[in-house]
Amino acid sequence: MLKQRITTALILAPLALAAIFLLPLQWFALAIAGVFILATKEWAVLVDKNNSKLPNALIVGYSLILGATLLVIPPDVRHIWQVTDNNETVLVPLVSGILTVGAVWWLICAALVLTYPNSAKAWTKNTLVKVVFGIVTLVPFFWAMLALRSYQYFHDPLAGAWLVMLVMFLVWGADSGAYFTGKKFGKNKLAPRVSPGKTREGFLGGVVVSMLIALIAAVVMTVSPSGELDSTKFVIILFTCFITSISSTLGDLNESMFKREAGVKDSGTLLPGHGGILDRIDSLTAALPVFAVIYLVCF
Repeated sequence: MLKQRITTALILAPLALAAIFLLPLQWFALAIAGVFILATKEWAVLVDKNNSKLPNALIVGYSLILGATLLVIPPDVRHIWQVTDNNETVLVPLVSGILTVGAVWWLICAALVLTYPNSAKAWTKNTLVKVVFGIVTLVPFFWAMLALRSYQYFHDPLAGAWLVMLVMFLVWGADSGAYFTGKKFGKNKLAPRVSPGKTREGFLGGVVVSMLIALIAAVVMTVSPSGELDSTKFVIILFTCFITSISSTLGDLNESMFKREAGVKDSGTLLPGHGGILDRIDSLTAALPVFAVIYLVCF
């Protein structure tokens, strides 16, 4: 199993880096749309694993919804961002709205996870509700990726790529920090009814590792060539990264909750040693919209 995980990671990592840094924005959007479709197919397992027709139905339905947003907002920087009368560059209202819906959804998820299994009584047998859950999980994930990747694109085509990488590093830091800290010091369960293996000590260790990454990023992003520190932006970045780190754990717990209700261990088998696409991006589905809505919309 470990050998499979390492082999898969060694294949996926360079592919992900190439997509983030080398693909033009339109091709990057196409690549993320591919991830979206694969994740949609796996979400069908969480909705109803016994319905063999549901995966194709969800792929068509979710793709139509995503396609509708792309018709309104083509994946081009000039359509994703707009210049205000004050000469400020901001996200267009529809993208901001999608990201905000995503952020609100994760607040709801926090309540669902914290009150599980009682919260499951309201949705576990309702197919339509679980289908909607998938939409508000995956569509904001797609647009968060595009919003971050296109950030300051005309000024620096790679500025947004580094923002995407920052979120990924935060997620990886939270995940790795939680694993090793929990293995060494873990005693108190974080959410035993959702994911018995996670501990409070591991969670705190993950947050600490993420914040060390955030501290490095904040210094790099806010210190001018002359050595002056933009203290306001420094605090904003640290705050955004802190909330993002917590959100990444919530994304993991949320998928664990849905898998537990569906009676499955993994969302799929596409990635040997890792499970499915959803098993790999569960933390990112929360972290990306939350980071984007705080950093790009609120500030």
